[in-house]
Amino acid sequence: MENQGSSIQNNTPTSDQLVHNFGSFNTSIFTKKLIIVLIVAAIVGIGSGYAFSRGIASKQEVVNGGSVSTSDIKKGMVVGSDDTEIFKDTAEGVLKAGGIDGEGAYHLERPGGKSQNVYLTSSIVDLSKFLDLKIKVWGETQQAKFAGWLMDVGRIEVLE
Repeated sequence: MENQGSSIQNNTPTSDQLVHNFGSFNTSIFTKKLIIVLIVAAIVGIGSGYAFSRGIASKQEVVNGGSVSTSDIKKGMVVGSDDTEIFKDTAEGVLKAGGIDGEGAYHLERPGGKSQNVYLTSSIVDLSKFLDLKIKVWGETQQAKFAGWLMDVGRIEVLE
């Protein structure tokens, strides 16, 4: 029986048999090449993100330089942003000064009386240049307490 016990001990693998030397490998995953690739990827990512953001910003810039004199305004003229995704709501009417109970600085008079007025604000287009003209506006509808329809205008087309 002693021989059987000694044969069991001889069949048991030793730590030398379990671990093999495969040569000299750098076990760190952060090699010089990987670090260089990560730095280049970060620089390219930051650069392309900056370029992309400048492209979006230019898409929202005011057409015609943003400053329009009253004497230059004519039928068919379009002033404001080209971004119809943000400014997707439209309305037509004659632009008049005055809001309703502090909402809007201007309003569009439309057929059907005061209940059909669209009250307007704009941080992009100077609405005062278009008073008493028939215009089409593109904007984003805002929540209002008193106005039936309150819109932030981003683009104007002169109709008459």
